[in-house]
Amino acid sequence: MTPKILAFAGSTRAGSYNKMLVTLAAEAVKTAGGEATLIDLRDFPMPLYDGDLEEKDGLPPNAEKLREIFIAHQGLLLSCPEYNSSISGVLKNTVDWMSRPNPKKPNEKPLICFSGKIVSLLSASPGLLGGLRGLVTVRSILGNIQAIVLPEQLALSKADQAFDGEGRLKDPKQQAVLERIAKTLVETVGKLA
Repeated sequence: MTPKILAFAGSTRAGSYNKMLVTLAAEAVKTAGGEATLIDLRDFPMPLYDGDLEEKDGLPPNAEKLREIFIAHQGLLLSCPEYNSSISGVLKNTVDWMSRPNPKKPNEKPLICFSGKIVSLLSASPGLLGGLRGLVTVRSILGNIQAIVLPEQLALSKADQAFDGEGRLKDPKQQAVLERIAKTLVETVGKLA
């Protein structure tokens, strides 16, 4: 079985450094023998999570579509922007909707989008810490909803200077770390799936 990895950035911004980084990481997943599905959260707009809205209308249509994509993958590869030392709003909203049960499927396993999924984390920021502070929060959230977050991560600092004109990483050491993270994710999913 080929490990299936869902890859996306926790940003909807067109010029997002995290989108650039996760695109390279998805390529590295393929090189490591995995199947990578790269999505853009901009393609799945959802209202802010609201329990009253959920009770009244159920899951939004884009939440249902995105849930099916999550369920079809054994691993997640996330590149997470840091907003005010924490998680971005769009990523948190995605996690909140994906963690909800589907009322149309009452026998579905709880937390099916996250429970037992193997996750690797990345971040990119123009700052010197590369988004590292936000990854602490992302790791905590995912661990609390039963995802298995692998220990190695990449926080790409000075992201505004890290990519060349073709969107590739300039520093071969950073590229090697990215490739190692992707390979470990593919191998771990392969062993545990």
